[in-house]
This record gives sequence, C-alpha cells and structure tokens, in this order.
Amino acid sequence: MEYEAIIGMEVHAQLLTKSKMFCSCDADFFGAEPNTHVCPVCMALPGALPVINREAVKKTILTGLALNCSIAEDAVFARKNYMYPDLPKGYQISQYELPLTVNGWLQIEGDDGKPKIVRIRRAHLEEDTGKLVHVEGASLVDFNRAGVPLLEIVSEPDMRSADEAYRYLLKLRTILRYLGVSTADMEKGAMRCEANVSVRPAGSDVLGTKVEVKNLNSFRSVRQALEYEIKRQIETIESGGRVVQVTMGWDMAHGHTVVQRSKEEAHDYRYFPEPDLPPLHVEREWVEEIAECLPELPDAKRDRFVRQYGLEKSAASTLVEDRSVADYFEETASSAEGIPPAQVANWIAGELFHLLNAAGVSIGDQPVTPKRLAGLLKLVASGAINQNTGKDVLKKMFQTGENASTIVERDGLAQVRDEDALLGLVRRIISENSKEADRYRSGKVSIIGWFVGQAMRETHGKADPKLVRELFQRELGR
Repeated sequence: MEYEAIIGMEVHAQLLTKSKMFCSCDADFFGAEPNTHVCPVCMALPGALPVINREAVKKTILTGLALNCSIAEDAVFARKNYMYPDLPKGYQISQYELPLTVNGWLQIEGDDGKPKIVRIRRAHLEEDTGKLVHVEGASLVDFNRAGVPLLEIVSEPDMRSADEAYRYLLKLRTILRYLGVSTADMEKGAMRCEANVSVRPAGSDVLGTKVEVKNLNSFRSVRQALEYEIKRQIETIESGGRVVQVTMGWDMAHGHTVVQRSKEEAHDYRYFPEPDLPPLHVEREWVEEIAECLPELPDAKRDRFVRQYGLEKSAASTLVEDRSVADYFEETASSAEGIPPAQVANWIAGELFHLLNAAGVSIGDQPVTPKRLAGLLKLVASGAINQNTGKDVLKKMFQTGENASTIVERDGLAQVRDEDALLGLVRRIISENSKEADRYRSGKVSIIGWFVGQAMRETHGKADPKLVRELFQRELGR
C-alpha cells in the first residue's frame, strides 16, 4: 500500500526589537552572561506589570501582510498555563482565541515542480521562555531569553514530504530576513520549529494520528527527522501497530525520534485572557501605513530579475535567497555597463560565493564592493586579462580589498596579445611536439586544446587564449 505524509509546521521566530515583549530589558542577549538581561517584569516578581511592545506588534503585522494574512482589528493576549523551570511566571503570555493575523498563505515549489500553496492558519505574538543549561547532576536556568518577543507562525497541514517542509522553512526564513523582522538564525535559536506529521493511505481524505516532532535546530535536522518519522509511522501501521499521539524529540546523534511526553491539547493549557493587559485594538490607518513599508519580496524580485536582466529562473532564485546578495547583484550590474547581467550573476554565484563560503563571511562583510567587482569584469571583457587570471585577481581582491586594476598592474598580469611574440612561442611548441602535430594534421583536431594548454602554461596564464588557438590552427594547418 502507498502512503502519503500530512505535515504542518509551527515556527517560532524571535523578533528584532530593542527591548523585550512586555518590559524594557535589552532583547539583545546573545553571548551575554546568564541572567544579566532581566528585571522584575520578565522575572515575574510580585507587583510587576507587563506593557505591550509596540514595535513587536508592528513587526508582526508587517509579517502578516507579507504572508497574505488578514489583520485583526482586535486581538487579545492570553495566559497559557504550564509549569516548567524556564518559565518564570508559571504561564506564558501568548495569543489564543483572538490572534493578531490569520488566514494567510505562502507559495513554495511542490514535489512535482509546480507552485504549491501552503496555508497559514495564524501568526501571533507571545513571549519566549528562558533556557535550561544541563550540567552534570543539575540543570541551570538562564532567564536572559525570557520575555523576548516571539512570533509563532502556524501552517495548515498542507505539506506532503520532508522536502516540501524543508522548502517551506527556507522560504519563510527568506521572507523574515527580507522584512528585517528576525535574523531567523536556527543555529542561534532565533528561529525554532516543530512539525506535526501523520501518514494515511494515498488517496484517503481521513487524517491519521499526528505526532509532534521537536528539537529541530537546523534545516538539515528538519528534513532528516521528518523522513525518519514518516518511515516509522508507516512501518508501525504495516506491522499491525497503532500510531499514538505523542510529542517526539529528534535525537540527531543517533538519527531517530524519541518519545518525550504525551501530546498536550489546547484545554491542557487552561487559556484565559491576560488580566494585566488590555485588548489590543489595531487602527486600519496604522495597518495601511505599515503596508507601505513592505519591501519587494523574494518571488516578485525573482520574477523581475528574469524580466529585467534576462536571467534564467534558477539563477534569479539563487540571487534572491538573500536580500543583501540581490542588492549586491543589482548594484554590480548597474556599475558593469556593457557586461551581460547573466555574466555578472555567474561571477557572484560562482567565484564570489566560493570565497564567501570558504571564509565563512556574508557578502556584506567582505571587501569586494560591487564597483570593484564591476571593474574586474570590465578588465576581463576588454581582454586586458583572461578569465582564469580574473579568478586569481578576485581572490587577491578578496584578501586585500584592492582594486583589480591595481593588482593587475602591480603583479604584471595583463594579458599578452602581441601576435609576433606569441607566434614565436607557438612555432617552438609545434617543433618540439612533432608527434602531436602530426596527430592534429591526420584529423585529431581535438588535440588543439592540448597545444593551447602548453602555451598558457608557459606564459603563466597571461596569453590571450583565443589568439593562441587561432595561431596554432593556422600554423598546424600548413
């Protein structure tokens, strides 16, 4: 029997605000000493009262608009009650019955290669918990994170494979970064997710028993955990067993899911309106004002790159994954007058990406500015240096921050295009390699590449390869 997976995602993204959700504590806590970003409000000391962070509300509305959600005129914060050591209040201030944004959608590429809509049930505001640090014989609690504004984005169960869930998360992260509302860095905990997954016979419209999978702290672990859990559920059913609704954790070290606890339902949390916070009324004029701040989003930018610059869709998709890369490309293309945009894109996605990945830095933290890259591409296009020399020059630019022309002039890298000088070299190589010359003349014309390679080696890559090829073809044809 064939089965299909039914997957929904719950994503938590820390919002980029200066202060926490309900107090004035500095929300930039990463790398700080434990329990140094706390106050009576986020530590839930008696008599301390919360105040809503307006900027967090604004960023949630902005995200809701980008996700095609409806923005509620009235939202209510609620107490979500559960006891856990890293939850100072014994409850979490969240939203339940009346969230801030609802009924949106996000488009991804389905497994069939066609556009697919994943519905967004809600995107609501809440506060983050603290963090447990486990040491030998004890668990320590760091409350620096407690109270940081958290945006929870809940999808409908519209994904049918681990790959679709992976693409959904990548797309969502890209949008959050485009908006500037979150770093969405999973490795630093700024974006965390849980998956709800079940399986059913292919073609059935009856949902199976869902299992929640937690501890997904990287995109790779999301894909691996879902693939494992889907396989586990199918094997359980086919062996005559029954899938039980539980919360599973992903054990990355051993590559399998493990039971953590029975799955909670909404009533287990005993939600009720937060008595210390008034209902949140959102003026339509404010929503319209926020909507004007929406940037060009990834899909729209990709389509424009295809139209405006004549890029292939795959190349455009690569460039728009990171807004700073897309901006870098446009500035380079604008400065590199006369250079085909596709060539600019190839240099960025090829040679520059290779250097960035090797150094572990972002495109904004390296010295090759768009104008400097454009200068290098002009030297290659004009024939002043060849492509291979251009790659070597780019490496030096990346290391030193110098202009391409400075490096070429100082290191004597200008391309040799003197026909008389190259002709002597070509004739000498032919005379020293008479057997290869005879093979060419007898019809093995592909060996011309070997001859060109010899000349390029002797000139340390500075000869004009096109001119060298022409000279070899002319001399060998005699």
